[in-house]
Amino acid sequence: MPKAIHKILILTDFAESYAKTLLKGIARYSREHGPWLFCRMPLFYRETIGIDGLLAWAKEWGAHAIIGQLYNDADVVKIVEAGIPVIAQDFKERFSDIPNITGAYRETGELGASYFLKKGYTNFAFYGFKDIVWSRERAEGFEKKINEAGHDVHYFEHRKARSEELWYYKPSSLSQWLKSLPKPVALMACDDNQGQHITEACRHSGIRIPEEVAVLGVDNDELLCDLSDPPLSSIALDVEKGGYDSAALLDRLIREGMHQFEDIVVKPTQVITRHSTDIYATEDDYIASSLKYIHQNIDKNLQVEDVVKQVPLSRRSLEKRFQQVTGYPIYKYIYNLRIEKFTQKLLETDLTVFEIALDLGLNDSKNIARQFRQVKGCNPIEYRKRYTPGK
Repeated sequence: MPKAIHKILILTDFAESYAKTLLKGIARYSREHGPWLFCRMPLFYRETIGIDGLLAWAKEWGAHAIIGQLYNDADVVKIVEAGIPVIAQDFKERFSDIPNITGAYRETGELGASYFLKKGYTNFAFYGFKDIVWSRERAEGFEKKINEAGHDVHYFEHRKARSEELWYYKPSSLSQWLKSLPKPVALMACDDNQGQHITEACRHSGIRIPEEVAVLGVDNDELLCDLSDPPLSSIALDVEKGGYDSAALLDRLIREGMHQFEDIVVKPTQVITRHSTDIYATEDDYIASSLKYIHQNIDKNLQVEDVVKQVPLSRRSLEKRFQQVTGYPIYKYIYNLRIEKFTQKLLETDLTVFEIALDLGLNDSKNIARQFRQVKGCNPIEYRKRYTPGK
């Protein structure tokens, strides 16, 4: 007997990289456990027909479930009462009575803060929205980590008129705020779209990036990051796995009903460094040169002696100044950066552990695997499975 085909109504912003990657994970689950049939409903339908119209359309089409962006109002209960399982993408606030595709937002903010603290910054800023959960909690995580290090965070948080106007900003007031910040400053934006606002406003105001303002976004939307001038560094998220896990939950809700459910939490994976943060907050030219050399040559079998040769200092003197600026001995900094690069290749390519080690100029894949476990708490194969949908 052939399997019943699930008919899934999807309501999201299909122009967003986040939504497309989410759908990629859903599609993978469908291929493995389907077949499923999808209807992609444009967001303006939500605006024009409301929940009642959406529900009527879903019933007419015979939808088994709905997934996507919904407003946080009482009317969403009508979908549940109609017996249609639904998962909401928390584009504004989390729902309490239906499952959410949400994120480890505070953890993402903490990751951004740690990234900047390692670069030696003492001035910090955050740009985002007060009234949106993913921005607010990223700011909270960022500030928590910065406060623990003994520093404060400067804020520019504007209120939006409508959800579809997240692209809009007022360059004059933003430019005034950017000019008022102590320099150099490490600035985290709540997402890549807002990060591009910062790079554009800085360009209009003659503020140098990254020399005066280092800018970090979230989502790693490659198109947006490359459109930014200079290209925007960003925190990558395991969105595809979130889509896969969401589809698995939806499958269970269709079969068993909405009696028990849990939120799907999309976690941050790593910081992807581009030109907007490719600098270190130090006035020590020798340390800046050493850091630049390390980052440019991390794909070679780099040793501390190689770094020492780049500056007219003794090893003892360089080691002391390096630790004062970065908080790490040179060997440890190289070690941590190598693991970051290894992790990036592990998640973004299908290369084997041995091939990735060779790609980083290393001949001993067993040693790098051992170092990886010390940092990440598991071996590279286990880590790849953890962050790869369906594995």
